[in-house]
Amino acid sequence: MGVNTTGLLNTQTEVYASYKNDAVTKNETAAKKDSTAKTEEKNESGVVYDKSDSSKDNKKATYSINKMSAEDRAALVQQMKADTQSRQQQLISIVQKMMTGQAATSSVANGTNSDDIWKFLAKGDFTVDAATKAQAQKDISEDGYYGVKQTSERLFDFASALAGDDVEKMKKMQTAMQKGFKQATGAWGKDLPDICQKTLDAANQKFEDYYKSKESTTKTEG
Repeated sequence: MGVNTTGLLNTQTEVYASYKNDAVTKNETAAKKDSTAKTEEKNESGVVYDKSDSSKDNKKATYSINKMSAEDRAALVQQMKADTQSRQQQLISIVQKMMTGQAATSSVANGTNSDDIWKFLAKGDFTVDAATKAQAQKDISEDGYYGVKQTSERLFDFASALAGDDVEKMKKMQTAMQKGFKQATGAWGKDLPDICQKTLDAANQKFEDYYKSKESTTKTEG
């Protein structure tokens, strides 16, 4: 039904732990320089986002999360984790209902072990009602929460919030993301659905675009 994003985000968090005490003065200075030329807007949580200038070339995209202060990035990380965990619990609840009276054992149906949940789904030995099927199709659609676009964006945004505007740390985050997909494959018990590979490809492309944007900036400044 979708990528186990809670596990992927947790993997990225663990990799970042060794960097959490690094100084962020460089990032904050860059943010201050940009602030006079950009319009800022706040979401309900108070986290500040830079509003992209639509007149700019799309290839020179503004990576606003990277430019946030350390405090705002930390708040965004918690916000994203809470949202992902909430969605994850919704999915688990749906699967547990599906398991009742079907192919799963009582211990699996009543448990919260996510590995058991994913293995159950991987077998495909279950039926769903029309409403559940419709919701699942909506969630994994092109614009759905578990679709390629939104999931890859969440993965990249989470990495950006953790790493800041630091290429080396972003590379660590990308490695962590790829590790998370391998772990998800192990929990699934076989190759993940095609949508998962497409999501990984899309997320990797976002990282590559970010690296290219930094190279272009370096050449311009040089």
